[in-house]
Amino acid sequence: MATDRATRKQRKREERARRRAERKPSVLVQEFWNLPNMLTLGRILLIPPFVWFLYDADPLNSLFAGLVFAVASITDVVDGYLARKWNLITVVGKFMDPLADKLIAMAALVMMVRLGRIAAWVVIVLLARELIVSGLRTIAASEGMVIAAGQEGKWKTSLQLVGIISLCVHYVHPLTLGSFSTPVDYNLVGKVLVYLSGAFSVWSAVVYFRAFLAMLAKRGDETSAAKSV
Repeated sequence: MATDRATRKQRKREERARRRAERKPSVLVQEFWNLPNMLTLGRILLIPPFVWFLYDADPLNSLFAGLVFAVASITDVVDGYLARKWNLITVVGKFMDPLADKLIAMAALVMMVRLGRIAAWVVIVLLARELIVSGLRTIAASEGMVIAAGQEGKWKTSLQLVGIISLCVHYVHPLTLGSFSTPVDYNLVGKVLVYLSGAFSVWSAVVYFRAFLAMLAKRGDETSAAKSV
């Protein structure tokens, strides 16, 4: 009897193992587990050490913070390139990629205000722009409309990333190019670049809003024409 019971239990375990082996992974798992998404996830996981380096904000930790942010920025470029090249553009990736960008940029800007490296109003402008544009994109997507990113938005992103890296470094360090060497105030460089990115942020938000209104007007004209026919 004990032998039969043990045999039945063993058969049940084998049957469960066989079913698990035959079970296909969920669509969510299939979309999540690819290299571009892993790079995006890695960018999110870099946020805690990035904030930790900035917390003390001495010259060495500031350099490390700038390096971490630079690595995160590079992975943003790489994961987008790989997703397009390998045709791995997924719904999960579309959600995670902009989320990771906004999270680490927001963390950096908030820390810059805490450290007194940049004025709070600039950060408010930058974050407000992100909220406005994200809202417009969400509404447009729900209506089946796509608002393409303009060149001004790309300039905003580039200036903001380089500006944040410079603000992270913060201190004066010598810059050597061949036989030429000069001290560089990275805080000043970062402020100028972030202020410029703020200007491009406002410009791109206006462009997005005008494009959104133009799409709504076009849709209204098409609806009126269809009703009149």
